[in-house]
Amino acid sequence: MLQYILNRLLYGNLVILGVLVVVFFIFHALPGDPVAMMAGQRTDVSTREAIAKDLGLDRPVSQQFLLYFNDLLPISIHENTLENEEKYNYKKMFSIGENVLVVKFPYLRRSFQNHRLVSDIILEHVAGTFWLAFAAMLFATVLGITFGVIAALKQNTFIDHFLVSSSILGISAPSFVVAILVAVLFGFYWADFTGLNLTGQLWVTDPIYGKQLELRNIILPAFTLGIRPLSIIVQLTRSSMLDVLSQDYIRTAKAKGLSTNVIIFKHALKNALNPVITAVSGWLASLMAGAFFVELIFNWKGLGLISIKAVENLDFPLVMGSTLFIALVFIVVNILVDVLYAVVDPRVRLGE
Repeated sequence: MLQYILNRLLYGNLVILGVLVVVFFIFHALPGDPVAMMAGQRTDVSTREAIAKDLGLDRPVSQQFLLYFNDLLPISIHENTLENEEKYNYKKMFSIGENVLVVKFPYLRRSFQNHRLVSDIILEHVAGTFWLAFAAMLFATVLGITFGVIAALKQNTFIDHFLVSSSILGISAPSFVVAILVAVLFGFYWADFTGLNLTGQLWVTDPIYGKQLELRNIILPAFTLGIRPLSIIVQLTRSSMLDVLSQDYIRTAKAKGLSTNVIIFKHALKNALNPVITAVSGWLASLMAGAFFVELIFNWKGLGLISIKAVENLDFPLVMGSTLFIALVFIVVNILVDVLYAVVDPRVRLGE
């Protein structure tokens, strides 16, 4: 298993490198002046040149990429200056001429818009995206498994056809269209009946009671984000349950006189959940990436909202940082899913 994890980590690093190359060169092909964004249009020439030199923008694009890549490496080489030591907050290993080999946390640079560290901005907003994705996945998992079991037990009935048709519609509908419809209907026109807000955050500040948890604000965006995985889980559960219910050991259990509930929940459902567990585990990372449009429509302050605004403002460091972070989440979650699948199903052997 250790060898498998190491191989996946190597593969993951190659994926991150590919994402880095593609996004970096695409972004540098776009028009815009990062120096003007940071310094302002009326800044003197010397100040603009100093900023360009500090960011490496006075060099060819290929050298800019190597500088950025060097900033991301946890073990890297930098000029041995007090300014760099404060900038990167590194620990020196040993000197190499005028340079020094250091150990540091990957440096994602500073936002062009507000000069804050990109790592701080990501850490500040990732919690909102995580809780939104988690709530959507919890909603999709509970209802998806429930509806999938019902559809399997009511095969070829009206309930089965209705649930299957609804799941197909849920898979086919674009998320941004669903988000707009849900926001307008439940958050605006029917707000008096639902009691839900069109926009809002998980934590709100009350002038009297201070910071308060407002769970109702996450209902609409989580519902919108969870519709597609809900639909997929319904179909996966139904298909897996029908397959398990046709096995010989289920017929043997029925012949022994076991109750229907014991057969369904102790024998059938337990064995039918393997593909569902894989889907559920993998969807969490997908939902964090897919939350971008949902966060924009519901003005949910998460990683997706700040990433979209960063693209609009050509804030290169923030775009790169959020993209690489999402790629890292995908890789880590996929490795954990594979390991979990092998633990749940002993028939699966990693690396085979």
